[in-house]
Amino acid sequence: MMKQILTLFQFIPLFFLSQQYLTYTHNGIVRNYIYYEPSGLNDDAPLVFVAHGYSSSAQNIMNYSGFNYLALQNRFAVCYPEGTSDSWGNNFWNVGYLFTSGSNIDDVDFLNSLAQELQSTRNLSSENTFLTGMSNGAELCYLIACESSGIFKAYAPVAGTIFPNGLNNNHCNGSPTPLFEIHGINDNVTLFQGNANDQFWGPYLSIDSVINYWVNINSLNNLTIDTLPNLNNNNKYTISYKYNSLANNNEIWLYKHMDGHSWSVDDINTQNEIWEFFSKYLSIPANSDIELNSKDKKILIKRLNLLGQEVKGSYHGIVLYLYDNGTVEKKIINE
Repeated sequence: MMKQILTLFQFIPLFFLSQQYLTYTHNGIVRNYIYYEPSGLNDDAPLVFVAHGYSSSAQNIMNYSGFNYLALQNRFAVCYPEGTSDSWGNNFWNVGYLFTSGSNIDDVDFLNSLAQELQSTRNLSSENTFLTGMSNGAELCYLIACESSGIFKAYAPVAGTIFPNGLNNNHCNGSPTPLFEIHGINDNVTLFQGNANDQFWGPYLSIDSVINYWVNINSLNNLTIDTLPNLNNNNKYTISYKYNSLANNNEIWLYKHMDGHSWSVDDINTQNEIWEFFSKYLSIPANSDIELNSKDKKILIKRLNLLGQEVKGSYHGIVLYLYDNGTVEKKIINE
């Protein structure tokens, strides 16, 4: 039996043994988090925060999100912060739920402060710090994007929404920022259509209204809609909505899929899609060992309408974008 145990141990990937279980005191409260960085990581490397869902933990989301392996592949650091306990003993982020309305925990400042601490003590990039999260962690993404700016460069909430009761003056005061939401139309926890009368979590916004808000904040007027390949041949399609503008580099993405309230989605690798999105906004230092995906390295050659005529200047309608790497994107333009 001992020989079998030792044999199994030999096959445990080293990155599972490299994370550190640490604490950080914020507003007089000792907070837990897990930190992982690949061996030999360069100074000024990116930092990604991954926030767990309600009643979950830093350990749980580290186990299922796949971000340690992704960090090893792409040479960045990961922090998995942990929420505090509610009256039922469940870990939560204070985003405005009805049953946590008496909490004075400032999770926005906690994540901002911890990010700055890690940037300083671990020599990580203050420009390339990103935030993603699942469910309650996704709602923390939105809350920080609404209430605070400057620490996180882009956000990727998964299966989350905005709780107006968690916002100052019940209104999101967001600044222009890239944001990517992944959400299932069959989500029975955080309904895609929202719920203005929810008496458990509290009233919350629909995903369409949330996305429209960030599209308007970023002044985006171009939309590309694609159906991702249904690799599992089960008719559970994921449709991508990507908003951009020629006036700035910010984009808002929405992946609308047919699964439920889950990090795992048919036909896509959630963490890879998130890192692809974050990678669009990396400021790469000269000594970096980060390699961008080749599909991010493309130059626009020309824009064509459906008749094959080149489009220049303002335009309204469907436009084909032709790039030097041979790819073509179809966009709906409203300039």
